[in-house]
Amino acid sequence: MAEQDKKLSLSDLLEAHRRERERLVWEGSFREYFELVTANPRLASLSHARICDMILSAGTDKTAEGTRDEITRYKFFSDELFGIEEPIAKIIEYFKSAAQRLEVRKRILLLMGPVGGGKSTIVALLKRGLERWTQIDAGAVYGIKNCPMHEEPLHLIPLELRPEIEKHYGIYIEGELCPQCRYNLDHLYHGKHEDVLIERIAFSEKDRIGIGTFAPSDPKSQDITELTGSIDLSTIGEIGVESDPRAYRFDGELNIANRGLMEFIEILKCDEKFLYSLLTLSQEQNIKTGRFAMIYADEVIMSHTNENEYTAFVGNRKSEALQDRIIMVKVPYNLKVTQEERIYDKLLKQSEAMRNIHIAPNTLKIAAMFAIMTRLEPPKKASVDIVKKMKLYDGEDVEGFKSKDVKELKDETIREGMDGISPRYIINRLSNALVRDNITCINPLDALKAIKDGFEQHTGINAEERERYLNLIHEARNEYNNIAKNEVQRAFVYSFGEMAKNLCNAYLDNVEAYCNKEKMKDPITEEEIEPDERLMRSIEEQINISENGKNTFRQEILIRISSYSRKGKAFEYNSHERLKEAIEKKIFSDVKDLVKITTSTKTPDADQLRRINEVVDRLIKDHGYCPVCANELLNWVGTLLSR
Repeated sequence: MAEQDKKLSLSDLLEAHRRERERLVWEGSFREYFELVTANPRLASLSHARICDMILSAGTDKTAEGTRDEITRYKFFSDELFGIEEPIAKIIEYFKSAAQRLEVRKRILLLMGPVGGGKSTIVALLKRGLERWTQIDAGAVYGIKNCPMHEEPLHLIPLELRPEIEKHYGIYIEGELCPQCRYNLDHLYHGKHEDVLIERIAFSEKDRIGIGTFAPSDPKSQDITELTGSIDLSTIGEIGVESDPRAYRFDGELNIANRGLMEFIEILKCDEKFLYSLLTLSQEQNIKTGRFAMIYADEVIMSHTNENEYTAFVGNRKSEALQDRIIMVKVPYNLKVTQEERIYDKLLKQSEAMRNIHIAPNTLKIAAMFAIMTRLEPPKKASVDIVKKMKLYDGEDVEGFKSKDVKELKDETIREGMDGISPRYIINRLSNALVRDNITCINPLDALKAIKDGFEQHTGINAEERERYLNLIHEARNEYNNIAKNEVQRAFVYSFGEMAKNLCNAYLDNVEAYCNKEKMKDPITEEEIEPDERLMRSIEEQINISENGKNTFRQEILIRISSYSRKGKAFEYNSHERLKEAIEKKIFSDVKDLVKITTSTKTPDADQLRRINEVVDRLIKDHGYCPVCANELLNWVGTLLSR
């Protein structure tokens, strides 16, 4: 009952929403607005600076990833976009430069990359972010009341006075009044600039304030007035002159996007006559509307396109003028498995099906592995295969390779990340697997089968690509086989915990004697003997420690033991990740036959049944499995071990 009391009623929620909207309401004279600006000059920021402030206000963090270089993550994007930090960094670099009123602000920002790579999501995040930003005090925006372009009130200050304003107040003013505001100043306010009414505005794409969107359609039916406004037929008869601002609607997408952001969806699909409007807007920051002089507009112009259309655009000599006004940022597919998993997880969590269906551990990881491998260019080094390259890109340790090798691998590529399977395809196939009848759980094998079955339906996959993708499905399944064995191995090793502890102690005793060049005592005869090299190597070989590398590894273990000892902590077999892996693999190797018999027998005896139940419980409690996928995992590993 107490829980119910805490819930707000619908009326309470709506009332709170209304109060929040009312808080944004402000109206005053230009004189009052000027006082606000002198106290906080950021109120008069230009569009690029406004977006830059919005992004940076969310904060940043740095994380070592992939090449182990520090990558700046902008938190504004980090909850929605994964694995494309470098393109995002270039976009931020553009806004930082443009915010300083450098020449780049007079360029169109064009995002180019494969379908499903995140281009439109970047623009959508900026638009939604602007809507939220202008609703808080830090991002407050004010405009001239009744101005169709929500104009910066400082445009009311005559050009002759602006040098004095900048000298005394440090306020930079750019732009001039639109035709509508000039008319209102002369006829409604009788030339008294200080009396002009100013109001606070909140950007809204739906309300067509500060955010404009233009999508190309049939050039024969699409009119340029969608961008630049049109004659007001309801008043032209009364006024009689098309050059009178009262007879014109300044409501084109370029007009209403003033002070904010203008998105051109698939800009290169637009007819040339629509692109011409961007020439003067980008370079001169002016819009040519009807029978009026150039109208100043301060807006960020962003668009996105695919590689084929961009290549054709660049090759068209007729478009050279527009090409010179474009800054292109390449947005390739993500190339990190862990980040790809986050993409799938985010998209799947939006689904109703996820409430009733369990996704087995490693399902998204294996799907991500396949997707990433399709996007990678085959390595030129014979010592690196596609799987190793995938792991190196994801920041995994691969024996024999260092961080500089990752840079070399990237440098030898030409268009990596511009081709391959998109996240949309993977999500489509996973969705297909999720909606099958009587499904309560899907595992990595289900995911790979669904992905494979979809090749025939994918119109963009030719015969050569299909053959390559089938090979990569095989590689992904091999990776899953190794992961599956390790999962079962760890669950079984837990049941043999005492064995793991004893084996670790024996190894550590021998390593300590070996490193200190000491003898050991035989536990039965008490005679001095050499450290058991065979025992140490049998463990180290499980994680591919070479003969040449054994001394380094043993010294590393000894240093870790000393560190634990100084801190008064006990060193156990799981205190060192690689030693833990080696011990587990050694025990699994020793009890492999038992595991094979236990997982593959159709009529287990009491002891085998106890082992199976212990392993299933461990998989469920510690590894995120459900009873269905835990038993499927055991059956699959039993099949693998029986081969």
